[in-house]
Amino acid sequence: MDSTVRVAKILMMIIIGFFIMFGIVFGTMKLWNWLVPELFNGPILNLWQALGLLVLSKIFLWSFGGKCHCNHGNHGRGPWKYYWKEKWGSMTSEDREKFKQKMKDKWCYKEESAPTDNSATSND
Repeated sequence: MDSTVRVAKILMMIIIGFFIMFGIVFGTMKLWNWLVPELFNGPILNLWQALGLLVLSKIFLWSFGGKCHCNHGNHGRGPWKYYWKEKWGSMTSEDREKFKQKMKDKWCYKEESAPTDNSATSND
């Protein structure tokens, strides 16, 4: 590939990235200025403050794409998956049925029986 074509593609990607970032920051600023001052009597943000707000939310709420050292290498299933797989495998079929029934009793919706006495609603 020609070096001028490569440079042109890189330059175009930088320009597109800049416009996408500007659009996100501008959209955040407009959304904030539309909602927050009216609803919460908050301040009106300028473009730089909106960029700072996005960077701050990135720091607090997201990861930076680095190597996560939190034992989620199994696609978000968590470390409990292997614990329950082992526990379930060691149960007898009777224990499994007891466990299932216990979970149904604890978490499933139970209909309450409706009162059958209609004497209170009689229109005699």
